[in-house]
Amino acid sequence: MAELIHIDLVFAGVDRVLRKSVQLEAGATVGDALRVSGMEGDLGASGVDWSHVGIFGRLVDATTTLRDGDRVEVYRALKIDPKEARRRRARK
Repeated sequence: MAELIHIDLVFAGVDRVLRKSVQLEAGATVGDALRVSGMEGDLGASGVDWSHVGIFGRLVDATTTLRDGDRVEVYRALKIDPKEARRRRARK
C-alpha cells in the first residue's frame, strides 16, 4: 500500500475563505492536489489564476512535489498594486 500524505488547500477570497483537506499518495504534485480537491469547481469563474499558487507563502508551480503537512495556497489577483494604494492614501 502506498504511503499517504495529508495536504491542506486554502483560497482567501474577498467574501469567503475556502479550505479543503485531501490525502494523496507520496510524490504527488501541487497540480494533483488542486485537481483532486475540486476547488476549481467550488470557485467557479471567479477569475482565479491557477498558476499563482504557493506553499506556506512561497510561490511554486504545478509540478512541485508535496510533502506531508504542506498548505497549498491559491492566490487571487490584486485589484491594485499595494505601493500605488499607499501613494493614493498619502495624497488624500
